[in-house]
Amino acid sequence: MTARLPIDPLGAPRYYLTWWAFAFLSGAVNAGGYLACHRTVTHVTGFATTFGVGMAENRRTEALGLLTVPVFFLVGAMISALLIERRKHSGKRPRYAVAMGLVFLCLSTAWIGGISGWFGVFGEPLSLQRDWWLLVVLALGSGIQNAVVTSASGAVVRTTHLTGLTTDLGVGIIRVLFPSPDEGRQRAERRSNRMRMGIVTSFVAGSVAGAFLCMHYGYQGFALPVALAAYGAWAAYFLWERIDYVSRPIPA
Repeated sequence: MTARLPIDPLGAPRYYLTWWAFAFLSGAVNAGGYLACHRTVTHVTGFATTFGVGMAENRRTEALGLLTVPVFFLVGAMISALLIERRKHSGKRPRYAVAMGLVFLCLSTAWIGGISGWFGVFGEPLSLQRDWWLLVVLALGSGIQNAVVTSASGAVVRTTHLTGLTTDLGVGIIRVLFPSPDEGRQRAERRSNRMRMGIVTSFVAGSVAGAFLCMHYGYQGFALPVALAAYGAWAAYFLWERIDYVSRPIPA
């Protein structure tokens, strides 16, 4: 059996704008989610830490409730894998646009639900019964998005968090400062470093923009990531699903 895989999806600079837009989106979502209910959205390590602290402080119900939020990030990644990875390994066209459409749906739910009063007053103290739903819908959308980008980039790009990317950037900088004799490899490393620095910069810029909008307009600030998710669905359909694919054997 063969799978149809994209030819070097990360190598083309035409994808950089999309990666950077998704990182900007994630920064805005994280900032908005944090300001709305005082918890991060895509930082799974942070939820684990919060769980540990909550258990130690005898806030067990809250701690257990918050620990379930990253499960929905995982579920989002699984949904994306069903729509993309499973189809690629079956020799079918991956449904990038459908996955990004689900991201748009999740963020639209947070936006419309917020301004409709489903999640209470923006920025009031954490109430697990109320804010859990907002965190869940944001985590689900972020999980789908991150897995979409992971699949499209050949497991090289991440846009919802920066820890791994910063590590890759650090390694890449050293590789450029102490180059190997292979000039082609050096060009590829410099190109990857530009992409990584762009993602970090875009995530930070998105965090600033998202925080500014949410501080001034509350849940209306989620309109920005909703618009970017709509762009993502468009890009997924016209830039990813229509690129040339080649058949390659699936590794045993």
